[in-house]
Amino acid sequence: MDYLWTKMTASLTNIANVDTPGYKAKYVTFEDTYRSALRNASGNREAVRRAADGAVWQVKASETESARLDGNNVLEDTEQTELTRTAIQYQYMLSSINSDIARLSSVIKG
Repeated sequence: MDYLWTKMTASLTNIANVDTPGYKAKYVTFEDTYRSALRNASGNREAVRRAADGAVWQVKASETESARLDGNNVLEDTEQTELTRTAIQYQYMLSSINSDIARLSSVIKG
């Protein structure tokens, strides 16, 4: 959920800076760290588990070229779409966690 929250924050920051000259869009990724950790685990089951647990996300600046004269590379419609997608994923995760807690609560109460 922290990952999704960070991803929404990055999209909101990009949208807020859509008119800032020279601003480069930010994005959140964990694939690079995860892939590197898995390579280093080299098939050892416990090492793979630690690699999966230890993978963290990173906020990076987009290096794509800007079609705008001011050097800003934020595409507002793309950011809005990504923000909506991430918000839906966040709501789904929250609903899933709440459902799990409700089930556990009902089991505990008997």
